[in-house]
Amino acid sequence: MDFTQLIKDMPKAELHLHIEGTLEPELMMALAERNGVSLPYKSVEEIRQAYEFSDLQSFLDIYYAGAAVLQTRQDFYDLTYAYLERAASDNVRHVEIFFDPQTHTDRGIAFEVLLDGIHDALQAGEEKLGITFRLILCFLRHLSADEAMATLDEALPYKDRLHAVGLDSSEVGHPPSKFTRVFDRALDAGLLTVAHAGEEGPPEYIHEALDLLQVRRIDHGVRCLEDEELVKRLVREQIPLTVCPLSNVKLRVFDTLQQHNLNELLQAGLCVTINSDDPAYFGGYIVENFQQTQKALGLSATQLQTLAQNAFKASFLPAEDIERHVDSVNKVFAAQRA
Repeated sequence: MDFTQLIKDMPKAELHLHIEGTLEPELMMALAERNGVSLPYKSVEEIRQAYEFSDLQSFLDIYYAGAAVLQTRQDFYDLTYAYLERAASDNVRHVEIFFDPQTHTDRGIAFEVLLDGIHDALQAGEEKLGITFRLILCFLRHLSADEAMATLDEALPYKDRLHAVGLDSSEVGHPPSKFTRVFDRALDAGLLTVAHAGEEGPPEYIHEALDLLQVRRIDHGVRCLEDEELVKRLVREQIPLTVCPLSNVKLRVFDTLQQHNLNELLQAGLCVTINSDDPAYFGGYIVENFQQTQKALGLSATQLQTLAQNAFKASFLPAEDIERHVDSVNKVFAAQRA
């Protein structure tokens, strides 16, 4: 079976994608020139060489530095639309995109500037590329809960454009419980919730995200296997895990892709999905994540079909749209087997 072509052909949903993490070196250089921003790199190649990380924090350092080139509504539009064009070429049909307003408002960019640019591009992508979307505002967990609440205050007047709130950035030492009040307020406002948990942080952080933040999905969650009762709960409640294999290797959660526990997660009956996280920094968009993981772990066609189905089932789309997308996945695999 030609897994390379099958992975390209199958319809996909991407549920764990940081839009700032799609900033390719070429666009970073172009925006720096456009906005008169001085970068500590002389060339695109120098930026690429800097994309070698020892852990989450070393990645975040360059991630935040790169974000400095994003200054205008057009910048955020260009960033988002460039990702959507790439996603369309990977046969992505639906995206649920994270954005980090604090990364930008803390350096003087108005909230509406970045939101307008991202949202306008998402709408254009739906009209021109046929990619539907949901937008998820993430709070930076290394900052205070008060700062997160202030960001939520800024965001709520625009909540008609937002679907959920999430939690990202440095996980260790910043448990979900730190943000209980913020998430309670978001829930009261009618927003759904998700959170990064169990990547570098312990399984206890997954418990907290479920119990205190009432999340619908766990972003990453690969350390859940360390807690048998947690696994049983995740299976019983079919809480999706938005797993990012190439990211996990790049940030040393696993030393190699062959050591990744995705197979074990699937075999345990968990609702696992594959996503690209910060693809410009981690060496692969969603097709590369699927292809390299399939090769490294020997994933079967049935497992690939399950992963593709899971992503739509785990999305925040209406039930009828989920059913339509799952049917389209099944048709591709049925044709491959015929």
